[in-house]
Amino acid sequence: MKPWLSAFVFIVGLSSATLAQNESGTSRAISTNSAGQPAPVSAIFGSRGIHVHDPGTPIRCKDEYWIFYTGRGIPSFHSKDLMTWKPGPRVFTNSPEWVAEAVPANRYTHFWAPDITREGDRYLLYYSVSSFGKNRSAIGLATNPTLDPADPNFKWSDAGIVVQSTNTDHFNTIDPAVCRTADGKLWLSFGSYWDGIKLIELDPKTGKRIAPDSPMYSLARNDSIEASFIYFHDGFYYLFVNWGTCCRGVNSTYEIRVGRSQKITGPYLDKDNREMLHDGGTLFLGTKGSFIGPGHAAIFSRDGKEWFSCHFYDGTRYGTSTLAIMPLHWTASGWPEISGAMD
Repeated sequence: MKPWLSAFVFIVGLSSATLAQNESGTSRAISTNSAGQPAPVSAIFGSRGIHVHDPGTPIRCKDEYWIFYTGRGIPSFHSKDLMTWKPGPRVFTNSPEWVAEAVPANRYTHFWAPDITREGDRYLLYYSVSSFGKNRSAIGLATNPTLDPADPNFKWSDAGIVVQSTNTDHFNTIDPAVCRTADGKLWLSFGSYWDGIKLIELDPKTGKRIAPDSPMYSLARNDSIEASFIYFHDGFYYLFVNWGTCCRGVNSTYEIRVGRSQKITGPYLDKDNREMLHDGGTLFLGTKGSFIGPGHAAIFSRDGKEWFSCHFYDGTRYGTSTLAIMPLHWTASGWPEISGAMD
């Protein structure tokens, strides 16, 4: 979620492999072809080749899909076929007025890990305002009746703070992910280090917290946890989270873990019936070969099929954070899997 803090990576040419090394001295061999050059990006299943970090859920507007991701002003990409992507406009050119007071350490309109949904006649985009290593943070909301910049109704509006944390709190309001339950209620999961992943209910009419003092539920904890995403499938809510560290290129240790619950508020259990509140979480997707440190899970449907999206650090491109979209399948016992993606 902090790509501007990525380690400076040195690339050293070797006869049969390329070695990436950061300032800590750790290194990792990355894939090369017979000429000793990085293999083409198409060699990595699911890669869409575009440089993004913390991509939100892909969402459709008219005949195009849009993704928003971490960066200055919340940048975007759009695509008609999910293969060829073009840059879109940023959500903000200047920070909303409330940012300077709520999170004074945030600089340069650099906002993290947006997620988006459509509610009624408008799109709701949630995003993190924070600074590295601090939990004085806030999740903001921006709305737009359309994502098409050519539409005369296109205009992002600041809706203010949804939830925030200070240095006296035991949680961190970053990495928002929105989820709609089977009964039509709207929820927001968020959180990271400190006290783990949290959940609040939203008011669908406003997109904001249903009440200032509404319950805040604890869903998962781990020494290194963030980037939650909740998805409903066949009677269960599936909670995806990241363990490990991001933003270190080929030396990132991110991996995606999962558990499930019959209630969105938990408890979430992994395949071994360990509670995610107590370090439980079954490995769903991790590093394999040049597919390094996947993070920020999302699931969406297209043409009746389910697809899984995330970023990963591309070992064939010196650890560039890259978008991946892969077909999602479910086992007979009801667990998600990316079959064939890492073969």
